[in-house]
Amino acid sequence: MVNRWIFDGHIAGIGTASGLRAVVGIWQHSPFGAFADVMLQQPSGNRLLLAPTGETADFISTTYSFDEVQVLDVSAELDRHRLTVDAGPLVIRAEVGGRTLLGTALRAVPRRLAVHPRWLSSVSPLAALAAPGARTFGTAGNGRREYYGVSDLHHVTSAVVTWEGSDAGTLAPIRPAVTFGFSSVPPRPSLARVRTTVLDGRP
Repeated sequence: MVNRWIFDGHIAGIGTASGLRAVVGIWQHSPFGAFADVMLQQPSGNRLLLAPTGETADFISTTYSFDEVQVLDVSAELDRHRLTVDAGPLVIRAEVGGRTLLGTALRAVPRRLAVHPRWLSSVSPLAALAAPGARTFGTAGNGRREYYGVSDLHHVTSAVVTWEGSDAGTLAPIRPAVTFGFSSVPPRPSLARVRTTVLDGRP
């Protein structure tokens, strides 16, 4: 028997000059309802999950790798040009700009195909070339398999990020790459429209 979980929404990748890197998930549809979470990697390399409930924290930490998990209120609002995140010690105010060249190419693929696991497993090597560090298929924690179906991609053009009340520095590339699991986000800060499918069990 194969268990399947589908998360539909957006992922924002944001880096800062201090070395703090954040991956924000804004999920409009998921097995847990609408929610947001943040995967954070500090300059020291410490990996931290900020999740709104114990249930979401358990699922995400079973799929990805973290050194610390915090359950707290996570609020993320996204409109056409702005992303606002409030997650305990983390505050993000980011501006979303135009579509990337890759985003334009992605929109040429019918979304039904673009999010299908068979398509994503076949194009994963090409995805790694188009966006270094990113993959569309791979294995995750506890024998799970993951498929990332990205159907649009926009630049994040500026951001004000504070951590525990201190300015984390200006917007910067996401380097080094985050190490939560098999896949990363593109080095350049961006916002992706994505459907993530997680499968558990035998193929």
